[in-house]
Amino acid sequence: MKRPTTHSTKTILFFTFLMCSFSLMAQTLNKPTPIANPTFGSGGSPWTAACASASFNDYYVNFKWSASPTVNSDNTFVLELSNASGDFTSPTALTTITDKNSTTDFNIKFSLPTTTRGTGYKLRVKSTSPVLYSPATIGYNMYYIDYKNPIQITENGNGSIGDGTISICGGNTAVIAVDNVPNANTYQYIWRKSSTTLAETGPSITVSEAGMYSVEIDYGPVCSGSAGTLSNLITVESGSALGVTINTPTKTSYCAGETAPALEATIADADLFYTWYKDGIEVKAKTKGSYSYTFDTNNPSFSGAYTVKVEGDGICTETTPAVTISKTGEFTVTLGTPTDLVNLPGQTKTLSISTTAATPTFQWYRNNIAISGATNSSLNITQAGEYYVSTTQGGSCAATVNSNKIVVVAPTSFEFIADYSSTYSDCQNSTTQLEVKTINAVTSSGTKTNVTADLIGSFTYQWQKDGVSVSAATSSSISLTDTSENGVYRVAGTLETFNVNSNTLNVTLRSNETIIIDATSLVACNATDQITISTTTDLSGATYGWYKNGTIVNSTTPTFNTTDAGTYQLMVNRNGCPVPSNEITIAPLDESLITLDSPLNVVFPEGSSKTITASGGTSYEWADSANNILSTSSTVSLTTEGTYTLTAYMDACVIIKQVNVTYKDTFKIPNVITVNGDGINDLWLLPNSYSKKADINVIIFNDKGEEVYNVFDYQNNWPESSTSFPTQNMVFYYKIKKGADIIKQGTITVIK
Repeated sequence: MKRPTTHSTKTILFFTFLMCSFSLMAQTLNKPTPIANPTFGSGGSPWTAACASASFNDYYVNFKWSASPTVNSDNTFVLELSNASGDFTSPTALTTITDKNSTTDFNIKFSLPTTTRGTGYKLRVKSTSPVLYSPATIGYNMYYIDYKNPIQITENGNGSIGDGTISICGGNTAVIAVDNVPNANTYQYIWRKSSTTLAETGPSITVSEAGMYSVEIDYGPVCSGSAGTLSNLITVESGSALGVTINTPTKTSYCAGETAPALEATIADADLFYTWYKDGIEVKAKTKGSYSYTFDTNNPSFSGAYTVKVEGDGICTETTPAVTISKTGEFTVTLGTPTDLVNLPGQTKTLSISTTAATPTFQWYRNNIAISGATNSSLNITQAGEYYVSTTQGGSCAATVNSNKIVVVAPTSFEFIADYSSTYSDCQNSTTQLEVKTINAVTSSGTKTNVTADLIGSFTYQWQKDGVSVSAATSSSISLTDTSENGVYRVAGTLETFNVNSNTLNVTLRSNETIIIDATSLVACNATDQITISTTTDLSGATYGWYKNGTIVNSTTPTFNTTDAGTYQLMVNRNGCPVPSNEITIAPLDESLITLDSPLNVVFPEGSSKTITASGGTSYEWADSANNILSTSSTVSLTTEGTYTLTAYMDACVIIKQVNVTYKDTFKIPNVITVNGDGINDLWLLPNSYSKKADINVIIFNDKGEEVYNVFDYQNNWPESSTSFPTQNMVFYYKIKKGADIIKQGTITVIK
């Protein structure tokens, strides 16, 4: 942790005084305050939560700031939104104001982003020139209601409500799910059983108890009701188990085309609903009284596991154990050789198959003509052509299956296609592997046949780099792991009298070097205190560049000095490839990180004290108006009226805040004033607890109940000079409010 440099007492006092002077001259940004939407007239109330949607998304805050001195001409004000937890690490800019640099009190209109969902969002205002931040508001419920229709829930989210009833047995469960909300998984939900809120918050729940279930989207405690997403009710009943099964069939294996009796449920009830399945896929839709099902043996895929689901009033929904129906005479034929083969001059190839058929017979074919005497499971050949074998199984369900065809070619040449074994890009990969990806046999007519599987192990290989053979690189692939191996590669192959050269592949590997950069500070304090970014990597003779936010800013010095916030990186050229360093992000100084557990304006009774604690800094100094140091810790105890200065250090950065202490008035709110111009009791003076408070609203009505005065931050200045009193003694009524609460009310008699 970097501590401030120690100086003499006089030096410290001088600089403290200097910084206090700058602080007094600096602009002050006040916290933005919610106000009513002016488009609805003057009778509205300030918003206390934001429930936005596509049809309404206009909100307003009032913002005040002090211009001593004014901001720079290039300044903009930005209304920023925190995350849902009130954190401003990555704020969202809601709106930017460029035309209010001479206006110290104005309203700001904003809209919520469509991703806003949470109960702790805060607002603040930032000025860009100079960079300053207002205090943040309290946390608000803010939700963008993008789905605002009634939700539909059904069993398993199948979209069918039916009579709205689900029956389950003791110990069993059912799933109730949302089925009509787009991107349902992106929302939080409030599930209820009768009037009890459940713990589940996802788009579905698993239930095991009887009751009435409903759900709505959780748009927070304020906005959920207005969204109108409350779902239909699903009633879960606890029924009795029937123990239904499928009657055991007389046989379970059938030949193709053989007549098969229907499968039947053990409970045949015309009032129950039956749904039949094969291998878990519905084959007969839910039908009342459909307790039997006939499968068609002429369908090649009739074999499988059959079940039936039974549903009805007052019973459990049950699915029977499976009854497996098989197809007699089914068997498979598997080739023992590749489907594409090469037959070289004078060479004999052996074709073979294997089968699951019982006592099979075989017949081989070449170019669709039966080969005399070729009746075994294997066949030796010396000719090119198209071959297959027909396999027959006898018995009560005789069947014949033809194998896949095997293409045998007699080539006049071969073609090698070399490629990268996996995804590769120059200067992106630090390793790669090259391989013979494809071997094509080329006939005299130019026809190419992929014979890789047949011949990949038959060729001899030699890899070459830049036209020179690579030592020991004699397999069908080569692995490259170092930048010294960069170059242009190809592979040569030999098989008997055939010689083949592949296409070429360029390899430019990236260095495995790790480059680390570091900075003397990660916070840009101001425009004069430089931050040095450096690396331990030797850059002598290297080509390199320093980058800020992706743009090169320096390419001549091994270190880089800056006063600007941004993301920095060093890029070094190694063997023609840029090698990036880690990234360093330098953040702008955020004065809102220094917080106090007390308002800046403090009121307490004379003779008592107030302890204030700061947080967010690395060290602190508290001083009174005479620059006497009161405390060098985060905490100070104040006992007298006055202006106090906190100098907070964030490593090398300095942030100054002022606290104003006044004694709490002991007098009560006056109910009589005399506006005779003698300077005594001419104004309605309120105690400090109610005057000069930005969150206190003072409202005055005449004897007819008409509002004549309404102001926040009352400055003890009523009646104003322009106020007229037509009669000698007039009675007024006042209300003092904080938010929606009336904290004081009464009468004021004005005597002329």
